[in-house]
This record gives sequence, structure tokens and C-alpha cells, in this order.
Amino acid sequence: MPIKKVLIVDDSPTERYFLTELLTKNGFNVSVAENAEEALLKLKSHTPDLILMDVVMPGQNGFQLTRQLSKDPATQNIPVIMCTSKSQQTDRIWGLRQGARDYITKPVKADELLGKIAALS
Repeated sequence: MPIKKVLIVDDSPTERYFLTELLTKNGFNVSVAENAEEALLKLKSHTPDLILMDVVMPGQNGFQLTRQLSKDPATQNIPVIMCTSKSQQTDRIWGLRQGARDYITKPVKADELLGKIAALS
């Protein structure tokens, strides 16, 4: 299934802007959420083809939200790519164990992200 709609979940306005610009210029329909609570609200109204998930956010973190989404029948088939500054191997392993399909560290490299999205399509 081709990926067209992407939900970006990140508390950083700079990261949301960068990722939105990159994805929009490459033909994706993008929506954004600043935290887990807002992401859950958006998921009730529309289903994206992919979620780009930050880890370090106020309230529920990206690991917790990814685990929640992977256990919910309504969202468990939406792939999640973690996009985070947490660069330790243990963080990567933990993110994948929570249900993420892939893991990218910040600063995000455009070619790397686009390649990982293409691999999921």
C-alpha cells in the first residue's frame, strides 16, 4: 500500500516544520500533533498511512504512545517510524520492541527518511 498520508508527532515546532516541508515537497499529505494526546485525537478523525513519532515529549512519551497504538486493533496496522534524538542502541531496540517499524535519529537526513518511507510502501 503506498504511503500518502503522514502524521508527525513531535513537540518541537522546528522539527514539525522541517518534516512537514520535506514530506509536502515530496508529495505527501501531512498532519501534525504536538503530543500524544493530540495525536490520539487526530487518529480518531483520520487514519494516516504512516506515523513519524518523536520519543521525548511532555506527558506520554513516544515509546508509550507507540506501544498503545500497536496494541489497539484500530491503529495496530499503521506503521510507526521513531524520529528522535535518543541515539543509544538500547533506545532503538526498545522503540522497535514497542511496535515501531523503524528508527531514525535526529537530525533527520532527508534521503534516509524518504528511503525508509519508500521501503514501507
